[in-house]
Amino acid sequence: MGNTTGGGLPPRSSGNRGRSAEAAPPRRSSGSSGGNGGGRKPPTPKRKKSGAKRFWTIFSIVLILLIIGAGVYLGWIYQKSQSIGEAGEPVKPANTQPIAMALLGTDFRSETGSHLTDVVMVAAMNPNTNTATIVSLPRDTRIELEGYKVRKVNAYYPTFLAQEKKGETEAKEAMQRMLGKYFDIPLDYVTVVNFQSLRDIVDALGGVDVDVTMDMCYKDTADGTDIDLKAGPQKLDGKNALDYVRYRKTNCNPPTGPSDDFSRNQRQQQVIGAIMDKVQSFNALTKSGSLIDAVAGNTDTDLENKQILNLVKTYWDIPKENINFPKVTGTWNSPYVYISDSELAAAKQALKDELAGNHQPAVPAAGE
Repeated sequence: MGNTTGGGLPPRSSGNRGRSAEAAPPRRSSGSSGGNGGGRKPPTPKRKKSGAKRFWTIFSIVLILLIIGAGVYLGWIYQKSQSIGEAGEPVKPANTQPIAMALLGTDFRSETGSHLTDVVMVAAMNPNTNTATIVSLPRDTRIELEGYKVRKVNAYYPTFLAQEKKGETEAKEAMQRMLGKYFDIPLDYVTVVNFQSLRDIVDALGGVDVDVTMDMCYKDTADGTDIDLKAGPQKLDGKNALDYVRYRKTNCNPPTGPSDDFSRNQRQQQVIGAIMDKVQSFNALTKSGSLIDAVAGNTDTDLENKQILNLVKTYWDIPKENINFPKVTGTWNSPYVYISDSELAAAKQALKDELAGNHQPAVPAAGE
């Protein structure tokens, strides 16, 4: 099993790959929007859509690509990548059969010990069409699902971790069952990545060149946050790159400007672009070993080693237009986001269509 810095999990007690999602009633109240569930009036105003979806989607792909660097190193890197994933043969080889997996991005830092999954995505991939569909849930999504206590979606993983420590089901397997039931599809795998991975990857690359868009200053002694960036072109190390994409507000004197979600989205894509530039350079390929170590040290997955190789070989050159990101938004009424029923239903159907080989092309948003 892959390890996780500061938050490693014990070995899996039993496999759960390739099985259907936990049995569930044909139709249920899961994922129902608070807008009309139980007579709840849709709250207003609408909360601005987070930029985390595109950032973590691309970032998760980058993490997978970093495992191999480039085809010329495939044999050596396969040996090196044994530190990621599990042994054994995949039940459903990703190069011949469609698979679905959950991707969780946790805000784990040694300073806080938090395992909240600020990123929750489900990806379905089909090798026969060389396409993929990725659905991202807002972290504050209210989950109302038969057999589970009502919570924000980002609170389930730490809850399952606590139960795992008491001898109950392993946390990743519990997330696999819960999200499979919520989306009404069988999930084959779960991969958990923490924010430390971004910092380690940038450091393994020797830093990335970024034109910082504005002065940023924010300090928090409770969790060790110390953001202090000046506007202008510069090379960011891992710590400053993570600060750059996380910055929201200031508490310094003199104060720096605030950042909205749209600006954060732009910065996140900017840093990912800088990482991709480095990864695709020859210099980065010579550092594949340290990059794999950076990924392995911050990734916990039940993917088999051979399945990881299958994924890389199959989807290495997937065109971006072949990836569909169904929109899932909702309305904010503290402390929850109440998901749109129609958007959630469409997203569920898109995942099912992907697995069935009926990929639905992405629909550009207005203004794109």
